[in-house]
Amino acid sequence: MVVSLSAHPASPRAGLAVTVDQERRADRLWLRFIVEGDTDAIEWPRKAPPIRTDGLWQHTCFEVFIRTGDGYVEYNLSPSDAWATYAFSGYREGMSPADQVVDVHGLDGGERYVALEAVIDLPSDATGPIALSAVIEATNGSLSYWALAHPSDKPDFHHPDSFVLEIP
Repeated sequence: MVVSLSAHPASPRAGLAVTVDQERRADRLWLRFIVEGDTDAIEWPRKAPPIRTDGLWQHTCFEVFIRTGDGYVEYNLSPSDAWATYAFSGYREGMSPADQVVDVHGLDGGERYVALEAVIDLPSDATGPIALSAVIEATNGSLSYWALAHPSDKPDFHHPDSFVLEIP
């Protein structure tokens, strides 16, 4: 199933479109984030080891948020192949490294699009809808924030009302 992300109203859009294709595969979720438009105007992170790395959200990064029985898990998927997972006990509370692992398959693309594929481990106690989002850094350093829903006046991917997509 393919869904479209929208830019936060306060974010520059720069003629881009962001979609996400996802498919559940037993206890894992396959994702393909696709950015279409002037992808040369995006600052793409340099290749890095495919290991857990903090701070990925400060640059071009794709994100998934999945509710659990006792909070939620945040997944950061970098085009560099680095990744991170964090467990939260509540809204922006109790952050700690999560046990879930991510397999980022790197970038591919064409003349007017770039895509990132990844497979994430689902929490065993995943519940309810999920949130999908992206941070896009332009070559001029500006950031735009993309999500399925923007329930507040500032970009906030952790907001409880951002969780709007049922796990396929």
